[in-house]
Amino acid sequence: MTQVKAPAPRFPSPFEVATPPGCEGWQDMYPYYYVFSEDRRAFEDGKLWFHDGMHHPEPLYPFDTITCESWWVGLGQYNSRVFIVPPALGIDQRVLNGYLFISANAITDPEVVGKRVDFFKRRAGYYYEHWNELYAKWEQKATETIRELQGITVPDLPEMEDEAVVTEGRGVTSAYHVIAAYDRCIENMYKMWQLHFEFLNLGYAAYLTFHGFCKQAFPDIADQTVAKMVSGVDVMLFRPDDELKRLARLALDLGVTDAFADGRTPEQVLAQLARSEPGKQWVADLDKTKDPWFYFSYGAGFYHHHRSWIDNAALPFSSLRSYILRLQRGEDIARPTAKVQAERDRIIAEYSALLKTDEDRKAFGDMLNLARTVFPFVENHNFYVEHWHHTIFWNKMREFAGLLARNGFFGDAEDMFYLHRREVYDALYDLVASWAVGTPARGPKYWPPIVAKRKAIITKLYDWQPPPALGPTPEVITEPFTIMLWGITTERVKDWLAPRGPAGESKELRGFAASPGVAEGTARVILSVDQLAMVQEGEILVCPITAPSWVPIFAKIKGAVSDIGGIMCHAAIVSREYGLPAVVGTGFATKTIKTGQRVRVDGNTGVVTILE
Repeated sequence: MTQVKAPAPRFPSPFEVATPPGCEGWQDMYPYYYVFSEDRRAFEDGKLWFHDGMHHPEPLYPFDTITCESWWVGLGQYNSRVFIVPPALGIDQRVLNGYLFISANAITDPEVVGKRVDFFKRRAGYYYEHWNELYAKWEQKATETIRELQGITVPDLPEMEDEAVVTEGRGVTSAYHVIAAYDRCIENMYKMWQLHFEFLNLGYAAYLTFHGFCKQAFPDIADQTVAKMVSGVDVMLFRPDDELKRLARLALDLGVTDAFADGRTPEQVLAQLARSEPGKQWVADLDKTKDPWFYFSYGAGFYHHHRSWIDNAALPFSSLRSYILRLQRGEDIARPTAKVQAERDRIIAEYSALLKTDEDRKAFGDMLNLARTVFPFVENHNFYVEHWHHTIFWNKMREFAGLLARNGFFGDAEDMFYLHRREVYDALYDLVASWAVGTPARGPKYWPPIVAKRKAIITKLYDWQPPPALGPTPEVITEPFTIMLWGITTERVKDWLAPRGPAGESKELRGFAASPGVAEGTARVILSVDQLAMVQEGEILVCPITAPSWVPIFAKIKGAVSDIGGIMCHAAIVSREYGLPAVVGTGFATKTIKTGQRVRVDGNTGVVTILE
C-alpha cells in the first residue's frame, strides 16, 4: 500500500485571509503594486511572508508607506545591484489588511552565488579598505541632507503676491513654491533612505562573516558570545541618554534640582528654572543640547504619530528627575562600559587561544577588527535617519497639512496622513489651481468623506491580529539578515505553527539568548510608548520591541523580554551594553505574561519562566 506523504505545514495563504468586518475596500488606501494580486498569485502564494512587527507593528497609514516603500528600494538595490551580495537579493513587501508583510529573496543556486562572489569581494572590499574615510563622507552627506530638509520653506498662499514678484522680476509665484517644496521634501526622504543602506548591509555582512568563522572554528559557541566580542563600542544612540545624565549632573552643580520635583511637567520645570540665573544657565545648555539629541523618536520613527523628545519632553524630563535622585543618593549612573569591555577582551583572548595556527589567529583577529570597525554604523545610522531626519520630515509634512486644513481640505491637519503621498500632491495641485484662478477647489468636498472612511478602517485594523507569517514554510531559513535582525529562524517558524493554549497558560517561553545573565523580578508589560512612565525600578520590561529612545529605561530595569528581534536587534544590543539579561524574539511574551507576575529571564539559555 502506497503511503501518501502528508503535506508540509504552512501558514494561511494571503489570498485566503478574510478582510475584517467593516474594513472592506482597505486596498484603496495603498498603491496597486503594494497588495497581493491575482495576476501574481502563483508567485506570491509560493513564498513565505512574515509580518514586519519590528519596524511596522501597526497598520500603515497611507502616507506613512513612504518609509517602508523607501527601504524596499534602498535595501534591495544595494544587495542586488550595487554590492552584489552573493546569497541575497532584496526583501519584497506586500500589505495585507493594512499590515506590512515581507519576504527575503535569497539565492540558493550555488552556481549563481559563485558568480556573484568576485563582484562582492571587489566592491565591498573597496568600502572595507576605505571605511573610515567613506564613513566620514557619509556623516557629512547625511547631515547635509538633514539640513537641506530643515531649510525647505513651506509657503502660504497669500491673497495677492508680494510686489517684489514684480519689481524683482522673479517670474515664479507661491503656487510654484508650494509644489516645489513638497517635491523637494519627498525627494529628500528618498535620498536619505539611499544613504541609509550605503553602509548598512556591509556592516551586517562583516559581522556575519566573523560570526560564520566563529561558528565553524568553535562549533559550540553561543550567538551572544560572538556578539559580545563586538560590544563595548560607543554608538550615537547612547548619546541622547548620556546628554541627559550630563544635564542631571549640571543641575546638581548649579543647585537647581528643586525645579525637578516629582509630578511637575516639563513646562512647569522650565518655568521655575527661568526665575534664576543658574536656572537660565541650565535652560541655555538644554536648548543647545536639543539639536540634534532631542530628535529622538519614541517609536521606530516609521509612523507620522511616532513623536520625538523634541515634540514631547515627558520621557527625557522623567529620566532627568530619576538621574538627579540617583546622583543625590550617591549612585553611579554611568553605563558599565569598562566592565563590558573587560568581559569582551577576556572572551576574545580565550577564544583566540583555542585556535591552533597563527594563520587562524590572524584570520580571527582581522575579521574581528573589521566587525568592530563597521559595527558603530549599524546603530549610528538609525539616529541620523529614523530619528533626526524623520522627526523633521514628519513635522515638515505637518506644515503642508496645515496649509490644506486652513483651506478647508480637512477638518484636522492630521487627516492628511490618511492620504498617500501622491494623493497629497493632487490635493496641493487642486489647491494652487484654485488659488490661481479664483474658483473653489474640489478638495474640500472630495477628501473629507474619503478620510472619514479610511479613519474607520484604520481604527478597525488596529483590532485585527495579523498572523505571524503567510504561505509555505521552507525546509530551512538561511537568509542572514532575516535571522540576525528580525530573528526569523527555522525553529521560530516551527514554533509559530505549533498549537498554543489560551494566553497565560504557558509557563515558559523561548527566544534568542540575547544578553547573558539571569534576573528575577516583577513583569511590566509595555505595549505603547505612553505606558513607559509606568516602568518602576527593578522590574522586568516585557514589550513587542524596544525603540532606541527607550534607552533611559534600561537604567531602571533588571532584564528585558521582547516578542520580536534577533541577536542584533536594538533590545539585544542595548541590554549587552548595560549588562542586563535579555531574551528577544519570543513571539508571544506580551500575550502570555501579565504585568505584576513574577518572571525569570535567563539570558544564557533564552528561556523566560513565569514563576508562581
